[in-house]
Amino acid sequence: MPDAISHLPGPEITEAIVLAGGLGTRLRDTVKGPKSLALVHGRPFLSYLLEYFQREGIRRFILALGLGNEDFGGFLEAERRRLDFLYDLSVEAEPLGTGGAIRLACARAWEPEILVLNGDSFFGIDLKALARFQREKKAECCLSLKAMESFDRYGRVELGPEGSLLRFQEKQFYPRGLINGGVYLLDREQFLAEPLPDKFSFERDYLEAGCGKRRFFGLVQDGFFIDIGVPEDYQRAQNEFPRPFPSHAEPC
Repeated sequence: MPDAISHLPGPEITEAIVLAGGLGTRLRDTVKGPKSLALVHGRPFLSYLLEYFQREGIRRFILALGLGNEDFGGFLEAERRRLDFLYDLSVEAEPLGTGGAIRLACARAWEPEILVLNGDSFFGIDLKALARFQREKKAECCLSLKAMESFDRYGRVELGPEGSLLRFQEKQFYPRGLINGGVYLLDREQFLAEPLPDKFSFERDYLEAGCGKRRFFGLVQDGFFIDIGVPEDYQRAQNEFPRPFPSHAEPC
């Protein structure tokens, strides 16, 4: 588990795709524009995500955007100057689903392995631990999983031997279980070689369809997790988002 391997050196992951095109229709009464730019403690949610993963070693972010992408220009330039990273934009001409958006953004990446993040959720993972696990398993995709109790908003993920993904269970009430934390480490070259359509769901058509058949693995991590996609959790972020800001990275 993460505590056993996080202190060991892992392969360096330097690029990340951030799915940041969602417009937050369920938050329309409190948030205007993209969900990832919703304010938490007076600061765009995406700012926390970029800072955390820049400190974990990401040096280039690819923002996967759709409608509303014009809202990101000034914000990204300010963050680039503050945190010193590179960025690129991958803009959908039409909605492609999460899978299509990731595939389009992967074509703009440079590295063979890439981190994929949901722009409206935060999971404070140990990136080096995830990268080491991915290499050890020779995985096509590794998921970061969060243990949770008394939940019904998320489906449950079951693991098989040595952390292989066994199945995804539908959303319903569970007294306890593992959820998909929305942080993936992807073999980019293999993913781009897949015979996938232009429009598809990464979760349903790639992960769930390949579960038990492909080299998909899950690593349980215990970092802070929150998804601001619904009003009650957006409000919870205002009260619970950690300060000072956490990081697993070694100090420079």
